[in-house]
Amino acid sequence: MPTSESIRSMLTAGRNRLSSGRTAEVIDLVRAHPRKAAQLLECLWDEDPGVAMRAADALEKLSRNHPSLLSSWKAPLLGLLAQATENKLRWSLAATIPRLELTIPECRRVARTLQSWLEDTSSIVKTCALQGLADLTSQDPSLQPVVLDLLRIHSRSGTPAMRARGRMLLRQLEDSDKQALKSQSQTPARPR
Repeated sequence: MPTSESIRSMLTAGRNRLSSGRTAEVIDLVRAHPRKAAQLLECLWDEDPGVAMRAADALEKLSRNHPSLLSSWKAPLLGLLAQATENKLRWSLAATIPRLELTIPECRRVARTLQSWLEDTSSIVKTCALQGLADLTSQDPSLQPVVLDLLRIHSRSGTPAMRARGRMLLRQLEDSDKQALKSQSQTPARPR
């Protein structure tokens, strides 16, 4: 790949709007040259929806192991989350943003948006919103009661994907609750 080729031009390549095109090459390039993350992030606002969606896909995959690459872009990403309308952009952001280091008010802002996405027409968006909500509870435990209720509801009455993901997330959160309670009960009381 020529080093002068822009990330945007790499993301333009694709048979159709939903194809991944050269996303894997972009991911490898940003991993090798982290300063190129800015070019990738700028593509999220591209007028070509295919470019924006492939950028979101690459970003989501990068954020799995390198969420710190996005730290300086947190505010714009939070703004984009509230404005996103394309399904593929939404589900990528639902997975990516809870991986960022968020403040409690930011967690609650993200949670409100993700909760509204549970009414989306796309099963994938709704399922990713559930995942994002569950992921947020690690940064803001006060969200856990609401998220557990949502998981219980959607694991019974959601789409097949939501029911499956909801049951899995419910087990994970309930297991972590049990572990936390167990470790609290095993901690010796301090003398007064």
